[in-house]
Formats: sequence, C-alpha cells, structure tokens
Amino acid sequence: MAAGFALARPWLNAATPAVSPNAKLNVAAIGFGGVGGSNVRNSADENIVALCDLDLRRCAGTIKQFPKADTFTDFRVMLDKRKDIDAVIIATPDHSHAYIAMECMRRGKHVYVQKPIAHNVFEARTLTEAARTHKVVTQMGNQGHSGEGIRQICEWLEAGLIGQVREAHAWTNRPIWPQSSDTPRPTDKATPPDGMDWDLWCGPAPVRPYHPTYHPGKWRAWCDFGTGSLGDMGCHIIDPLFLALKLRYPESVEGNVSTGFADFGHKSPILNECFPRSSIVRYRFPARGDLPPVQLTWWDGGLMPARPVELEDDMPFGDGDGGCLLIGDKGKIVCGCYGSKPRLLDRDQREAAKKLAKTIPRIPGNNSGHEKDWLRACKGGVPASSNFDYSGPLSEMVLMGNLAIRFPDRKLLWDGEKMQVTNDAKANAFVRRVYRQGFELGT
Repeated sequence: MAAGFALARPWLNAATPAVSPNAKLNVAAIGFGGVGGSNVRNSADENIVALCDLDLRRCAGTIKQFPKADTFTDFRVMLDKRKDIDAVIIATPDHSHAYIAMECMRRGKHVYVQKPIAHNVFEARTLTEAARTHKVVTQMGNQGHSGEGIRQICEWLEAGLIGQVREAHAWTNRPIWPQSSDTPRPTDKATPPDGMDWDLWCGPAPVRPYHPTYHPGKWRAWCDFGTGSLGDMGCHIIDPLFLALKLRYPESVEGNVSTGFADFGHKSPILNECFPRSSIVRYRFPARGDLPPVQLTWWDGGLMPARPVELEDDMPFGDGDGGCLLIGDKGKIVCGCYGSKPRLLDRDQREAAKKLAKTIPRIPGNNSGHEKDWLRACKGGVPASSNFDYSGPLSEMVLMGNLAIRFPDRKLLWDGEKMQVTNDAKANAFVRRVYRQGFELGT
C-alpha cells in the first residue's frame, strides 16, 4: 500500500537535477489571491521569485510578504522573463489549470496544481501523460493526502479490520457559494477590475462579458469555469476511498440532481450553465484483484447518507466540510474531510488498531507538509505523494461525476482506458471541451 503514496517512477528522480536538500529552489505562483497565497506561504523556505495574478488588487498581503518577488499579470510574460524559475504553484480557476500547467511543464517547470488538476477528463489524462513526457515533478493540492488520517484508513483496511468493502459514501456541505442550475447568465453590464485582462481570464473557455458573478470566487458555480461541488471537494473527500480501496476507472456513473438541470446539453446554450443546488452521484467500480466490486456514492448540497446506527450519539458524522463512510462486512469507518480523525465504529476493532504497525511512511511538515513533500521531490527526493500518476486518475474519477451530473437520470457506461462513454454520444462529447483559438491544450 505504501507504493500508492509514491508510485515508483525511476525516470522521475533521474530527470530531476541533483540538488542538495539544503539548496533553495526558485518558486513562482500563478494565481495567489486565494488558496494560492497559502500555498506560497507554505513554500516560503524556498526563493519565492515571481508572483502572477490577473487581479493583483486581491493579492496585496502576499505581495507585501515577499517584496523581492517580481509581480506579473500574464503568466506567459513571467515565464519568458524569469527563465530561472524551477517550480510553479498554480491556483487559478479550474478551467485554466490544464492550459497553464501544460505550458509550464513544456518549459521544464515542476508544478503544484490545485485540485482538481483539470476541468475535464481529457485534460486530466493529458496532464498525467505530459508529466511523464517532460519528466517534471508534480503534485495536486489535495493536502489531506499528506496527512495522518488517510494513512490510518489504508492500514486498517490492509489489516482486514472491517473486512471487504462493497459500499462507500462521501459528502460535502458545498456549495457554499450561490449556485443553481436554473440561474440565467447575468445580462447587466459590469467593468473588470483595473488592469485585469478579462480575455486572458476566460482563457480556454468561450468569452462572455465580465461580471462579479464569475470573479472573484463565484466561478465554481459555472460549468464553463468551475467544476462545482465535486470539483471543489471531491479530490479531498474521496481521496481516502480512492486510495484505500485501490480504485481507478469506474465502469458506470449515474447522477441525480435537484430540479432544473435535467435537460443540460439539450436546451439553449445560455440556460442551465450553473451546477445544481444538490446532487447524488453513484459510481460503480469492478473487482480489483482480490477486492470485490464496490459502489461509491457522492452527496452534496445538504444531502447525506444515513447516519450509522453504530456511531455514538455524541460523535460527529464527518465534520463541517464533509466526510466519508466505508461499510465493510465486518465493520465501518467514518472520517471527516481530508481523511481527518478516522474512527472505527467497533470498540474491539479500535483496540486492535492500536496494535498495528505504521507501514506507510509519514510526511513531516504539519500544515505545510503537502507543499514541502512536493518541494523535496523537486530536489530529487521520493516522488510527491499526490503526483499526477495518482492524482490524475483521481481527478478523472471526480470529473466523471460531473459528466453524470450534466446528463442525469441515466447510467453512463465508461471505458476508462479508451476515455469514452460507450452508451451516450451526447455525454461523450463532454469528455473534452472545445478550446478557444490560442488556448488549445498542446502536449
């Protein structure tokens, strides 16, 4: 199981320049007005040499923290001018993750990309393959993957404490932003912030007039730009299930959504552009080696699975952001978001777990551990725990859920190897997007 955290890739470390662990990397960030700012601060032991954001007015605090860093509004200009950059943090809206990451990897830069690494399944697969081609070090920003909880869950399952798992659930409190699939596109006029290149912000997506409904922060609700509740939290919350159950490609996905979304893709292109207020997505996975088939169900928008009767009345079922539940034929496990505070619901199993050896390497660093795990890999250490060989397939699985949400109330059959919906041509057309000229996803 430990190999799942740092997949063996001999070419990776061989390609990484021999850098002393005590040497400092030149790190840049693209998109640091939100969570990217914390990623930068968690990398502050390195040389932060360049900071790029299309809306620098939101970034004043981080700029003040790193006064020696050059600031840019166009990442392409930054890469041209600062050729000494070794590694790049990318924390832009989801629709531009792949386009920006690909350009950085083509130039030989190591990349840390916020979750999910892409906007659609095709992009996630393409980035995974490109990381191998360009021999760069990668990490997705699902920080729970560097935590203690996910390792405990894997060790408990590997020890057979709850037996075979055929059913699992994951849920989130999202959306916490305005979101409804019957929300029309705004028509009133608005002006972008001073100095903001709105065309570049739209990037690969079709251009539409600027509106504060999209930026800042509310872009997650809109299908052209965001990936909804699943994209925001799925790579965090599903992560322990994906790893511990050794999942990869689902064989089918089915979505059920709140009213107003059922005809997505069949109505006018200016309708049903937002994700629904709530959804349920059911993934079915085939047997994996000696592991049986399993159904994983995702819940959002206030929907949740039934509270296990074994869970004490005073114990939380997940946490404020969500959680997951594994149901085995011998017992159950619950945990919070990011795999935090996992709990075996059987008292005897909890006692047995105390005697288990820690077989999976732990990652030091506390709150900054995930970024530091990536930075150590950039210097020739072991591959980062959530490198694209792992987080690429995880992102694909999450984004397949959004495909089911776009075409709900039907079962989509999925050929993961061929990256193809085999029973619905309209749904299959959304496996990848149509790219705007000048923003195509090359390799």
